[in-house]
Amino acid sequence: MDQFHLMNVYVAVAEEQGFAAAGRRLKLSPPAVTRAVAELEEKLGVKLLHRTTRYVRMTDAGARYLEDVRRILHDIEMANEAAIGINAEPRGLLTITAPVLFGQKYVIPGIVAYLKAYPRAEVKVVLLDRLVNLLEEGFDLAIRIGDLPDSSMRAKWVGNVRLILVASPEYLNEQGVPRKPDDLGRHTLISSSSNSLAQDWQYVDGEKKRALRIRPRLTVTTNQAAINAAKEGFGITRVISYQVADEIASGELKTVLDAYALPSMPIHVVHHEGLVSSGKVRRFIDLLAERLKNDPALR
Repeated sequence: MDQFHLMNVYVAVAEEQGFAAAGRRLKLSPPAVTRAVAELEEKLGVKLLHRTTRYVRMTDAGARYLEDVRRILHDIEMANEAAIGINAEPRGLLTITAPVLFGQKYVIPGIVAYLKAYPRAEVKVVLLDRLVNLLEEGFDLAIRIGDLPDSSMRAKWVGNVRLILVASPEYLNEQGVPRKPDDLGRHTLISSSSNSLAQDWQYVDGEKKRALRIRPRLTVTTNQAAINAAKEGFGITRVISYQVADEIASGELKTVLDAYALPSMPIHVVHHEGLVSSGKVRRFIDLLAERLKNDPALR
């Protein structure tokens, strides 16, 4: 078989962690995928994958080979785009990761618009509330909320959000509105363990940043569950402003202690392409940036 075909099949199996899933992605039968990987391993004389009845995992050699193959296939794609021209219609698979709620509210609508505009494009999106390594996990781009660490990645600013405290009007009418952070010790608090600061709520007091160690009565594993509990009138929770923009606009939730809120956090679209990004990445970023920069909830 063609070497580039074998490489594409291997990348799909490694990323999907399975032959059947790779076959669905490439529109090939599982036996065809299995044969391609076996042929590639025979050509190289190296075992690339550990196979059992329940999982497929890369060997150390397979992991190193995956990194090299991704770079080779990307260079080929860039060469093809250069030959076709910068205005060529995006085609092929674009892989994206984003935080769960942000992805559901803002990224998915942008993806749908992108796919409608470019019929030859495909998108795989993974929504996760953790920092994803684009190179190691095989994503083209990610949406990041917060300050970016120094890295070789390229980033485009698309908006701002804030950490805020919210509660339902019913709860505040019954329990009173906290006037300063120390008042939270007398309130029912709801915390989400989906972030690393679940028990440490930071705030600004004058020019100083301080941290309040909280004792939540309810701890949940997702941000949406914490929001739902607050909407039910159970207590106060900390969220990112975009997560409750609709509830605040409707009056279903109200913010508290706004004077102590931390400075706003930037939203970036991050990618690891070279100085001249591939057309599919560039077009998607431009489309998403225009949508997000015009959204009042992200200013």
